[in-house]
Amino acid sequence: MRSFSVSGKVLFIICLMYLILYVDRVNISTAAPLIKADLNLSNTELGLAFTAFAYPYALFQLIEGYFGDKFGARLTLFVCGLIVCAATAATGAVGGLLSLFAARLALGIGEGATFPTATRAMAAWVPERSWGFAQGITHSCARIGNAVTPPLIAVLVGLVSWRGAFVVLALFSLIWVLIWWWNFRDVPTAPPLTSEELAALPARGRSSAAKTVPWLKLFRRMLPVTAVDFCYGWTLWLFLSWIPSFFYQNYHQNLTQSAFYSSGVFLAGVIGDTLGGVVSDGILHRTGKRIAARRNVIVAGMLGGFVFLIPVMLVHDVNVAAISLAAAFFFVELVVAPIWAVPMDIAPNYSGSASGMMNFGFGVAGIISPLVFGFLIDQTGSWTLPFAGSICLLLLGAGLAFRMHPDRPFEAAEREAS
Repeated sequence: MRSFSVSGKVLFIICLMYLILYVDRVNISTAAPLIKADLNLSNTELGLAFTAFAYPYALFQLIEGYFGDKFGARLTLFVCGLIVCAATAATGAVGGLLSLFAARLALGIGEGATFPTATRAMAAWVPERSWGFAQGITHSCARIGNAVTPPLIAVLVGLVSWRGAFVVLALFSLIWVLIWWWNFRDVPTAPPLTSEELAALPARGRSSAAKTVPWLKLFRRMLPVTAVDFCYGWTLWLFLSWIPSFFYQNYHQNLTQSAFYSSGVFLAGVIGDTLGGVVSDGILHRTGKRIAARRNVIVAGMLGGFVFLIPVMLVHDVNVAAISLAAAFFFVELVVAPIWAVPMDIAPNYSGSASGMMNFGFGVAGIISPLVFGFLIDQTGSWTLPFAGSICLLLLGAGLAFRMHPDRPFEAAEREAS
């Protein structure tokens, strides 16, 4: 019971991090109509500001995932958290496109290492049988962050303006940083755990943080997973960046109404994240087959997202759009837990680096997807046509998922080769 409480405490703190980071990440999309009007931006310029986060985010998936493995999760996430606080507060002080772009760049630097490094922490502190669940519940908290952000920003804007809202959110981030530094340690030890409690945790995920990472070999092994994550990330970035503006501009809802519809869509993702992890772990427990547990759930999620995005393009009705987007987001989010469990399956001793390499694809999608969406809106005047790109990439991602091999541990392959 005590082992559960100690591991559960670590997992709870990480869940809080995912929630807060996503609030900081997507707050700009809810405030976007106000920022656009205040700074006199076009949709293309707003899309460019959205992509600023993703440039360093993609790059630092590779660099800071390595830092997380080398220096440990405690220090890495502490430093990243401080950067996130500063960048979020700075967003409230921007005066134009350039300063907004710079603030989002800084936020991307701060968040770049967070998920890969958190994955390393979970590989050490969460029993292996629950890795899928851990990834599902943490990303569910991220989607809760998505869901609460629109109404939270709407309330804060009414109280302290959109600029003051970013300062308030920065303070919440700082509180988490202090909690993390006070409570977390990189390697589970006895005490506080007993020897029996320590034995229940995965020994193969607790290697020394200073261990040399075979970066190039690992990158080649993770490349198919990176490609699948790009296809998933294209759609997620579209949702994170543009859904509030989609209801606000395409269906002429006010800020409160668009926040309501957007929250409904994002809440569907909360369910999808959690269910994806539970189903993935359940399949693994019943069959012992990692391919069925990870790949099959990923394929089902992508195909479901493909099906439910089609009505968004064909029917112009706000309620049909809201229901279809919620269903599509539910299915797309089934992908999250199994795809984040794959780096832990393949390379638990290098899970920070491996998950960073995978999430590099997500970061690259973030550079392209929001900008392309905004550009197509300006050029065509249509808010539905840009969804066609997501539909195509979800089909491609479902096919590429068959190239992943979570059943083949990277460390075992290294030993056989040597």
